[in-house]
This record gives sequence, structure tokens and C-alpha cells, in this order.
Amino acid sequence: MVIAQQGRCPNSANCPISRSGEVLTIPQGADFHCPVCGHELVKVKAEAIKWPKWPRRAAFVAAAVLLLLLSGFAISRNWTFLRHASAADSIGARHTILRLSGSNTIGESLMPALAEAFLTSRGAKNVHTVAGEKPQETIVLGILPGDSFPSSIRIAAHGSATAFTALADGSCDIGMSSRRIKPEEASKLLSQGNMFAPANEHVLGLDGIAVIVNASNPVSALSKDEVMRIFTGESATWPKGGSSQGAVNIYARDDKSGTYDTFKSLVLAGKPMAPGTRRSEDSNELSDAVARDPNAIGFIALPFVHNAKPVAVSEKGTGALLPTKLTVATEDYSLSRRLYLYTPGTPANNLTGPFVEFALSERGQEVVAANGFVEQNVALVSQGVSDAAPDEYRQLTRNAERLSLDFRFQTGQSEPDNKARIDLDRVVSLIADRRSVGGKILLFGFADSVGTPAANKALSLGRAKIIEGQFIQRGLKPEEVRGFGSDLPVASNDSVEGREKNRRVEIWIRN
Repeated sequence: MVIAQQGRCPNSANCPISRSGEVLTIPQGADFHCPVCGHELVKVKAEAIKWPKWPRRAAFVAAAVLLLLLSGFAISRNWTFLRHASAADSIGARHTILRLSGSNTIGESLMPALAEAFLTSRGAKNVHTVAGEKPQETIVLGILPGDSFPSSIRIAAHGSATAFTALADGSCDIGMSSRRIKPEEASKLLSQGNMFAPANEHVLGLDGIAVIVNASNPVSALSKDEVMRIFTGESATWPKGGSSQGAVNIYARDDKSGTYDTFKSLVLAGKPMAPGTRRSEDSNELSDAVARDPNAIGFIALPFVHNAKPVAVSEKGTGALLPTKLTVATEDYSLSRRLYLYTPGTPANNLTGPFVEFALSERGQEVVAANGFVEQNVALVSQGVSDAAPDEYRQLTRNAERLSLDFRFQTGQSEPDNKARIDLDRVVSLIADRRSVGGKILLFGFADSVGTPAANKALSLGRAKIIEGQFIQRGLKPEEVRGFGSDLPVASNDSVEGREKNRRVEIWIRN
């Protein structure tokens, strides 16, 4: 009597079991395939398992017990290998359904969590994440309905710059970037569409680059100029009130990092990092190093602050702000930034669109928030008004709450930017869910300081009117629409980035 059969996996190119030469024992009647790569096994001659002439019932019970044990062993072997990185890679090579490359900030924990949630939303079972063969690479596995073996989503997080090289050479379906694509990078991807267009560029969430110091450091606020002088080495000691030991040890992300690119653009003003700066590809490693060093200063994405201390940052003409959920969501914090997903305009992979749609949905944005970033789901926030605000602004915002976003415009255009297009629908959904607010929407436009006060007031009102028109198209009529010119800047008007932040429309809801 034979109740089991033996075989070897012939898939030596992709399967670690095959390369080990291991002989697998498979219960009679069970699927005669490798539990790791799914390849059909080649039978190995084996002696039949013979049983002594026991009473028929005893023999039957013994056979049944052994069959259960063998089946359990096979299942255990299967999942043990699934959770091993090299085994997962072999499965991924055969059943990869989506590939993402780029930002370490996004790929460290947020993207694996989103991939798990996406697979779960499609009915996958046994969803989990394993490490890939290389550092900063992960594989998310799950068995989709109707499948016997896992499908995988592969994530390579080696820096934002690699998102665009991977899209160009076809080694990824979605690029992850913690900065906006550069014109020269977009020019190399013209065959995949206009990377600045809504079909290609998707705002995944928001983040604030936190300037961090050791928790024992008494520094609580720095101007952007002071931050620049420290990180370029122009100032080798702490500003007055800083670390009593004087020296400054600088920590920074590596050159491939989108966090570094954004920091370089927003803070360094084209100057190089100070000699001796300690560079790191790993965000957690950098944060931990700052937390251990009393004289350290570094910059990091908001979710990686951990045991270090963030300091408030100010710009010319603005007060110092900490990176909080509200200051980042409204992009008022001077080092706030957007996190992006980039895709071909017409994706070859039919799961690219559904994945992006899921990531931008309410559920996807909850995952963004759960991983320490600032989601784009709209919320009402009670906010104090600055003493420097115009009297009309103060009067209109009395008994009103601010929405946790601002509308911004594409540079040199009167059209809202890509994020604003989706935010409009998010706001309408929020108001539809809160019938009690009716049409009591307040829109306040602002401009940068370039031009005359009268021209800036007209520009700011014009932007507010554009957003008003978008609401009217969606069935909502704002109650108040005002323009306040260059009043209440949230960033310095001395830089291009600062002027872009100041060109905005705030949304308030009167109770």
C-alpha cells in the first residue's frame, strides 16, 4: 500500500528547494507540485510504504493519522518557505502582479502597508510582507481568490531618483517619489505621457521634513537661514541658546533620497552640504543616530522623528511653526512637501490604475495616516487667528472652522493644481456627509507680494472665484468669497517655493 509519493523540483533557476536537491514527500492524492515555486515535481523512485498485517481498522486509523501528519508537514513547509526571503523572491518572479520603485521614505513602511491593504481589499488571504534579497526591498504576498499560490507586489525603495530610471527602463509599474519630478527627468519619459499631467502625477499624501536635534538640546526654534548656515558648514557652532558644548554634528540623507533633494531645494539654496556630514540611506538609522548624539542635528521625514526632537522653523516674515498634522496638511509649514506616485499615462499593467485609485481613496489615506504621514481626507479644525490678520478676515472666521487643506495653483496658470482637483471632490463629500453646514462655505484667496497691493488683491480674489466656480459646478454655492492680497504669508516671498505657497485659497466652514 502506498500513501505518499516523492519528487524533486526541477526549477533550479528560480527555486531554492530545487537548488538544494531536497526530495519532497507529498501525500497520495495531494497536488504534486513544489510548495514554493509551484512547478510540477519530477517523481523519484521510492520503496512502497508497507504496513504489517494489523487488523484492518487499526491499519486504517494508522494510515489516516500518518496522512494528516504528512499533510500538516507539507503545509508547514509551504508557509515556512513563503516567509523566507529567497523563497518569496522565487514566487515573486513567477507571480508578480505589480512593481514599485523609488523613495525610501514611502517604501520603508507606508508602501508595504498600502500593498497589504490593497491585496486584502481584493479578497486576498494570508497577506504578509517579507524582506527581499537586497536591503530596502520588500515583497508583499497574498493568495488572490481562485489562486493556489501567492501573488506578489515587489517594492524597491532606493531613493526617489530611482523611480524615474525604473519607469524609463520598464522595471517598475509605479514610481514612488518624495519630491516632484524634475523637468529633465520628465523629458526622458515623454513616451509615457506628460509626467506633470493628472493622468501621470498623483499626490499620495503629505509630509513635513522635520529638522531634528537630540532631546536634551535646548534649541526649540530656528530660522530657515540658521538651518541653512548649519547644514552648509557656514556656522560650525549652535546659535545662542543651543547645545552647551558648541560643536554641531550634522546628519543627512544620501544623494538619491527625495528627502535630501527637497531639503536641498528648500533650504540649502544651491550650496553643498558641510564637509564631514554623516550620510545615510536609512531614515530610521539617521533618526536613531541623532537621538544618541547630544550635539546632533539632522533632517528627516515626519514619521521617522522617533526619539529625536523636532524644532520649529520660521521664514522671513512668518512665525516659527512645528511640523504638525494641520501645518503640514495646509502646507503652511515651510518644509512641508507632497509625496507622489508616478505612472505611465496608459499603463501596460491593468492593476496600476486600481492601485493608485485605492491609495488615494478614503481607505488608502487612512493607511497613509496610520504610517505617520498626513493624509488627504478632509477634516474640520478649530484654529486661532493671528493678531496680524485683517479685521475683515477676523470677523468672517469668527464661529468658523478651517478645513485641513488649502487649494493651490499651477505655476503661471489660473487652473488649480493636480492635488486641488481631487481635493475639491473630497471637500464636497465631507459637506455632503455634514448636511447641517448647508452652503456656509467661506473661500479666502491670497497672493504673493510681487506686484502692487491692488493687483495682488485682484489676483487673490480671482483665485477664490475660480474655486467658487468649481464648487458651483459640483452643486454647492459658497456663502463668502474674499481676496486678501499678500496678507498673512505662510512662507517667505523671497523664494519661488515661498511665493507658490502664498498663492492659495483657504476654506472655512461657518457653524
